Amino acid sequence: MYKRLRVGVVSYLNTKPFLYGIKRSGLMERVELIEAYPSKIAAMLQNNELDLGLLPVAVIPQIPNAKIITNYCIGAVREVASVAIFSEVPMEQIQTVILDYQSRTSVNLAKILLRDFWKQSVEFLPATEDFQNKIQGTTAAVVIGDRALEQRKQSAYCYDLATAWIEHTGLPFVFAAWVANKDLGEDFEDAFNMASAFGLKHIDDVVAENPYPVYDLKEYYTSNISYDLDAAKKKGMTLFLSLLEQRG
Repeated sequence: MYKRLRVGVVSYLNTKPFLYGIKRSGLMERVELIEAYPSKIAAMLQNNELDLGLLPVAVIPQIPNAKIITNYCIGAVREVASVAIFSEVPMEQIQTVILDYQSRTSVNLAKILLRDFWKQSVEFLPATEDFQNKIQGTTAAVVIGDRALEQRKQSAYCYDLATAWIEHTGLPFVFAAWVANKDLGEDFEDAFNMASAFGLKHIDDVVAENPYPVYDLKEYYTSNISYDLDAAKKKGMTLFLSLLEQRG
């Protein structure tokens, strides 16, 4: 008998291909799936309440014995669509930015880009649960995940963070990766990798299972999100973590 490993996964549309594969590959006999938003998963992995999690990249240095497993991630090589600064005024008029509480990676990416790419000096405010309603006047907000796809239809300006990063650095961006805080064994890692790959081979089925009139999910899964954790993405991830360290 296998000991069931606690696996934290983000409850966003962008993880549905992974969940599809995990649930149909025999892995459910070996794992306990726990769905939460990114920063919650990070805290649980940090506190050893999880064995493996789809973790915001910014938090990886804070995880004891962190090890990235699988060949897959939540990344982007062009517009990601679901991570952006939304505003009612052009970037140069923004004075305040509310920071989404759900992901430290997106928040830190926004801070780096505002400073180094857009060269905007703004005041940052923590988000409350209804913070999207406060996007008005010169107050903008970082919004991520499914809520960002919805916000695209509401805000006058949408500044995609992946697009800005790529223009700024010439490298793709990784928002989240599968991170373990202990050795899970080669057998499990291989099985988990195969489960992820299986889900990504069945995108049409994933789309059919998740009706979503707000945004074209086929485009989202095949164009906006780039799931392969390749050498270029690892280079982008290394650069982001080094910039984060410089920021202190």
